[in-house]
Amino acid sequence: MQCDLLHPRTHDRGIVSTAETLYNADDRPRSARLPRLARRTQLLGAAQEVFVAQGYHAAAMDDIADRAGVSKPVLYQHFPGKLELYLALLDQHCELLVDAVRSALESTTDNKQRVAATMGAYFQFVEHESGAFRLVFESDLVNEAAVRDRVSKAELDCAELISAVIAEDTGLNQEESMVLAVGLTGISQVTARYWLSSGMPVPRDTAAQLISQLAWRGIAGFPHL
Repeated sequence: MQCDLLHPRTHDRGIVSTAETLYNADDRPRSARLPRLARRTQLLGAAQEVFVAQGYHAAAMDDIADRAGVSKPVLYQHFPGKLELYLALLDQHCELLVDAVRSALESTTDNKQRVAATMGAYFQFVEHESGAFRLVFESDLVNEAAVRDRVSKAELDCAELISAVIAEDTGLNQEESMVLAVGLTGISQVTARYWLSSGMPVPRDTAAQLISQLAWRGIAGFPHL
């Protein structure tokens, strides 16, 4: 899911705070007044563009405000700091990844097709034009506990979804199923990222099919699959 497109920058004719009036003294164009939820969505979209392009450390709140066409006071009304803004985006895209894996697993009862759909979900997530996968898989803020915990949880949630299917259909215990599930998620993520970074040398569907065939030939050897 891609964040809404940024609204055109226009001069704000509404009532503004004293701080915002001072900030706007340079006469830079500012976006029109929006309902709070719409403004938050707009700010997240602008922040995503800046963080993906520059990384967390190089990005500045000034850059994000300028990209959104708002003053810094408006930005701070919605997010108290750069970390909180980054975490809000990270939560959003971790949830999208987990939902994509869940949908793939629920899309069919045929296990071979489940493997293919799950691999495809990772490739689609990585290929999305927003580049938001970088916030999840290639963050330059992994030393921050809040970021590390969120990414780890998303990876674990995906593995647990896959593990539950493996356990149900093979009779393997929870621990054994989880080992296999983590292996499958690792193959999916690493291969999809390699495919993208190498310039997408083959079509996405072809790449996903190749890796799903590899995974299926391994997992299909277990009982009942």
